[in-house]
Amino acid sequence: MEKMKILVTGANGLLGQTIIKQLLEKKYNVIATGRGPDRAEVTPSSPTYYKSIDITDGAAIENFILEQQPSVIVHAAAMTQVDQCELHKQECYNINVTATRFIIDAAKAVGSRFIFVSTDFIFDGRNGPYKESDEPSPVNYYGSTKMVAEKAVMESGLDYAIVRTILVYGIVPATGRSNIIGFVRQNLEANQPIKMVTDQVRTPTFVDDLARGIILIIEKKGRGIYHLSGDQEMTPYDIAIETATYLGLNEGLIAKATSEEINQPAVRPPKTGFDISKAKKELGYSPKSFREALQELFGK
Repeated sequence: MEKMKILVTGANGLLGQTIIKQLLEKKYNVIATGRGPDRAEVTPSSPTYYKSIDITDGAAIENFILEQQPSVIVHAAAMTQVDQCELHKQECYNINVTATRFIIDAAKAVGSRFIFVSTDFIFDGRNGPYKESDEPSPVNYYGSTKMVAEKAVMESGLDYAIVRTILVYGIVPATGRSNIIGFVRQNLEANQPIKMVTDQVRTPTFVDDLARGIILIIEKKGRGIYHLSGDQEMTPYDIAIETATYLGLNEGLIAKATSEEINQPAVRPPKTGFDISKAKKELGYSPKSFREALQELFGK
């Protein structure tokens, strides 16, 4: 029996590359889109097909989906840099909302299951950790675009799952952008001081866990909303200190700061974090601790 065909958007990102690698290990037939050349570095013999597509070009993405006929679409592509979204609202809306609608329309035409990757930033951060049933109330433009896109998915009539996640970290060959672990490591190895906030609480997510969770949703035919993250509450400052300690880098270079002192264009919700009991119960989702994830990433 031929394994189902799965389309992954945002293939060049941290999650995109990780989920493609895991799907190929399980011998799925993978097709992928991203911006520019394929960064996933999968072996030439692997059953994957990559095409560079601008997802805001409705005709291009729809034609690709109609031609490829995927059974499942994992829509991981998004504009996620929160400050950039605040400063470039039209671009953010086009990528996060309009492109999602194009992909939904194409998914309906071919009858694909639709898995949409969303964020903790749809919440205001006053009452974290959050359950799937909690009411969204975003405090920045990025969060509001993801909330509008979620609504479009829910109203699509598709067989869908929405995967909300938080502060994803990990290492892949190349993503063009660093995540919190890479940022801390690069700066401390170069002896550069960094400021990390102490007044934002998250449950950071190891990218390998997130990819595994999404594959569990595909395999167990999970439906509705799932919160997939780690289950340890940490501030960015905690993350930086633990990373530095593990790698034997100079913690003295890490200064505490408040969100106000950092003064970023976009407001961040103070305390998010997720209650992941639904994913544990329904999917058998089981995230690694932050320390275990560091071990997997850096050995020792």
